Amino acid sequence: MTWLPLDSWIVATSALVAIACVLPGCFLFLSRQSMMSHGISHAVLPGIVIGHLVTGEVNTPALFIGAILAGIACAVLTRFLQRLSGVEEGAALGISFTTLFALGLVMQRLFADNVHIEPNHILMGNLEVAVFSSLSPESPVPQTFWKASVAVILNLVFIVAFFRELTISTFDPNHGDSVESRPRLMYYLLMTLSAITCVVAFEAVGSILVVAMIIMPPAIASFFTKSLKHLILLSIIIAVFGCFLGHLLSITTFGPLFATLFQLTETSSTNTAAGITIVLSAFLALAFLWQKLRKA
Repeated sequence: MTWLPLDSWIVATSALVAIACVLPGCFLFLSRQSMMSHGISHAVLPGIVIGHLVTGEVNTPALFIGAILAGIACAVLTRFLQRLSGVEEGAALGISFTTLFALGLVMQRLFADNVHIEPNHILMGNLEVAVFSSLSPESPVPQTFWKASVAVILNLVFIVAFFRELTISTFDPNHGDSVESRPRLMYYLLMTLSAITCVVAFEAVGSILVVAMIIMPPAIASFFTKSLKHLILLSIIIAVFGCFLGHLLSITTFGPLFATLFQLTETSSTNTAAGITIVLSAFLALAFLWQKLRKA
């Protein structure tokens, strides 16, 4: 195996995306809202279509901005339905993202039927391809690396600035009202940053890995600590190590292994995002097994 500079950029970019996802992901996980990222991945379609209708183009930042606004709308609509009808949050999320996705399909059929515009412009990112896109021909740094860096900084500043309010709003929002921790405002700010993070990450690594990054590292870390600060730190470490190990196994092991298991033509490498997700799934299984053995 030869480790190339391209491999380093793939690992570095995926690690930054992972950190960006984990920071809000810990609070989403603890407040049982982890699948909001899955809802956002469906809800972005009307935003993409509107972005195209406004600009008349496909490859434009307007699609990216429209996707973010549609993701925020999904979070707002979910909370509105939950409070208005009293249904549990999972049902409200299901109603929100299916409605927005259906609206996007109708809009695409009516206004952009002859244009090749699909959710994969935002959702089906590919790390191996994303690292080739840089801000300038002279710069070796991928454009996705910079976007992920901005998402990390935004999330980190937000969490540090409002850590007390986020903690209270996550564990006891009713108490948050009494101590002026503004749980509703924290909810909408967290969902806004989550939507921005998800769309940035969708473009880089695809929706499957984004959902995995938001849910799995905090879930794994929760087996080892009950401290919120330790949970965030351990989740970041798990996510970054999972990115490195996932890419390493993708270029050295998974291809020959699956070719042998399923009697397929051997391939030299497999998709990195899938490899990282498999590694995180293995970590989660081992953490669960460790907890069971410790209790026994």
